[in-house]
This record gives sequence, C-alpha cells and structure tokens, in this order.
Amino acid sequence: MRALRSALEALYVKRLARKLEGLPRPRHVAIMLDGNRRWARGAGHDDPREGYRVGGAKVGDFLRWCDAADIEHVTLWMLSDDNLHRPPAQLGPLLAIIEETVASICAADEDWQIEVIGALDLLPGETARTLKDAVARTTGRTGLKVDVAVGYGGRREIIDAVRSAFDKHISAGGDPRELAENFDLQHISDNLYSPAGYDTDFIIRTSGEQRLSGFLLWQSAYAEVHFVEVLWPAFRQIDLLRALRSYAARDRRYGR
Repeated sequence: MRALRSALEALYVKRLARKLEGLPRPRHVAIMLDGNRRWARGAGHDDPREGYRVGGAKVGDFLRWCDAADIEHVTLWMLSDDNLHRPPAQLGPLLAIIEETVASICAADEDWQIEVIGALDLLPGETARTLKDAVARTTGRTGLKVDVAVGYGGRREIIDAVRSAFDKHISAGGDPRELAENFDLQHISDNLYSPAGYDTDFIIRTSGEQRLSGFLLWQSAYAEVHFVEVLWPAFRQIDLLRALRSYAARDRRYGR
C-alpha cells in the first residue's frame, strides 16, 4: 500500500509541475518551519526533539524541490531571537540540530550558496563559529541562494539595518546629521541581513498558524503569503507545488 501511495504521489507531483509550466512563479520563497513539536506529539514521540530532527532532515529535500521548481532564492526561518530565551535544556538540543542541519545542506553535493542571517552575536559562541565554518564551504557556488535565519527577528533586523547605515556613513567620514536628513527606504534595504532578500515574493508558513510573528517585517510589505495546515516535518513536494499554484493565481498589485 505504501509503494502504491508513493507511486500515485509521484504521478501527482509530475502533473502539478506540468500545470505550473509557463505560469508566474516567485523568485524568492521564504518559509517558516513551524509545527515540529506538534508533529512529534502527534506521532507518539515523548521527546519533542524528534520533531526537530525530522524537520531538519526535511530541509535538504525542500531545497531540492525549490531547485526543481526554478526558485532562485530561499529563506528558511529556523530559530527566532525570541526562541533564544528558552530554557537551556530546550535550547541546547535545538541549536545542536540546527548546527547539524546547516552542516548537512552545506556539505550536500549541490551548488547551493548558503548564508546564515540573524543576530549571530546572540548565539552561543561555539554555535556561531560552527555555522560560519559550515557556510564558508559554500563560498563560490552559483546555484540556489539559501539564507538560514537563526536568532532572527524582523524588528531587530530593521534596528540593525539603521545602525549599520549610520556606522558605514560615519566610518566614511560622513556627518550623521546629514544622513539623518536624507535617510530613506534604500538605506534600510541595503543594510538588511541579506540585502538581496528585500525583494521577497512569497512567504509560506506551515502548521496552520496565520501570522508572520515578526518574520521579514521589512521584506513582507508586498510579499504574497500562504498558510498551510501541514506541520513542517510532514511537508511534501506536493504542498510546495500547491503553494506555487496559489501564487500563480494571484494578481500582485504592489499597493497599486
């Protein structure tokens, strides 16, 4: 029965992919990997970390599905800055799984160019070093751009962007009062954690929750948003293609 179900699912994936050919598709997809603990409870696991382990293993598959769908840029929200306040007994194992996941996708036999974005100075020193060492191995690659958001908060990102703009201006000998008078949207866009990410097209949140929770606050101004009931560890290629079908059917007005 499982083999039959897999075969039927593969046929449906091909059918959906064909129907998307020639239709509008997002260049930059951002996804909130939500529902790991709920999945673990529903699957009968006493340890919620099992959900994070299964969810972490799903990341590589998701990136391959995005590659196959001709997506150019993906942002994965794996840990918020608020999550850093969790008890050490919860946070430690979660950080270890994130380290393993990032190391895995960096070591994959793929051309993915990977960056870690967020307030890395808030992470434990060893975690920050491990993540930086892993992504360094992808330098020079030219394929799918992947931003992994760890210790990320949208409000914090905007504050850091303003600070960065002023730091650069002052370091170049500029007058901060002059910058304050001429400060505009571009100064923030150019100083986000991932400057190329300000053109986010499509945000997906798994688990049925219908809020952005501070994810990409600046970038989401004109992004299309898609909420899916599926918990992240159970997310399938079919779910991505259905989301892309929803995107293709929308009329993006950009506030006009």
